[in-house]
Amino acid sequence: MVHNDPSRHSRKEYSSPLSKRFVANAACARGDSGFIVVAVLWILGILTTLISIYAIYVTRAAVSLSVNDDRVQAEALVSSAVELTAYQLNTADEKSRPTAGSFAFRMGRANVAVEFRSEAARIDLNAASKELLAGLFAAFGAQRADAEYYADRIIAWRSKDDGQNTEVGAYRTAGLSYAPRQASFVSTGELWLVMGLPPLLVERALPFVTVFSGQPDINIMDAPPEVVAALPGMSADRLTTILSERGIGPQNTQFLLGMLGPARAAAGIQGSKATRVSVGIRFDNGRRIGAEAVILPLQDGDEPFRVLSWRDDIDGPI
Repeated sequence: MVHNDPSRHSRKEYSSPLSKRFVANAACARGDSGFIVVAVLWILGILTTLISIYAIYVTRAAVSLSVNDDRVQAEALVSSAVELTAYQLNTADEKSRPTAGSFAFRMGRANVAVEFRSEAARIDLNAASKELLAGLFAAFGAQRADAEYYADRIIAWRSKDDGQNTEVGAYRTAGLSYAPRQASFVSTGELWLVMGLPPLLVERALPFVTVFSGQPDINIMDAPPEVVAALPGMSADRLTTILSERGIGPQNTQFLLGMLGPARAAAGIQGSKATRVSVGIRFDNGRRIGAEAVILPLQDGDEPFRVLSWRDDIDGPI
């Protein structure tokens, strides 16, 4: 006897070939959906990476453009500062021309501070006497005998051959691959090449020497304390008094000159034709740039001045 079992018939219907095909298709559909989700996530990941790379590129490009923009502006600002200094010097006659001064201005998005000073405030390597050169090294702590030896070496570098090649032979004996110039220093950097000078003393002396003054003496009113201390016969007490008295003003110059005693021959109040211009630029973004130029004002000629030396830290430290 056969009984009808509804549940049994249901199980048979579910296990029919058509049902099996439906179940397989459904499973395949679920697999495709999973693949699509994975693919979408993978694409999103790639896009995120590309966006990050693009963001970094844009940021770096913006920084680069900003730096280059600062550089262009800095060059223009330094040129403006130098030209304004030359204008001040050229509009005054020789007697009233300032030997030192300062001014400031704002242009674009930067503040500019300018100081200028005659090169007579420095010791000229080509014109200074042995006593003045030795005094500079002595002011930096060298023993007097050593200081005089260093001064002799500087004078020998700039002096013509004595006909016996004595100085040239000394350089060869010392194992140096070059000979002394036996002519004027072209730049203060040549001081590094002079035989026998300690590097530490050269480093200390460089900010106080020049090759552009052309004068054997210094300007007592503008020279820094280290240069005033180099004057022959200068004592610590006399140096203190001179620095104090010159702060009163130019009306005190004759009194100062009278105080110099034996140093009077190496000091004066005249400026040189060459002037050193120091420029400090401070941008609103906090960046600071410095520059320094030595110019020779020209009252007669196609140009108002000639640049003798120029250096800046626009692309790095000076």
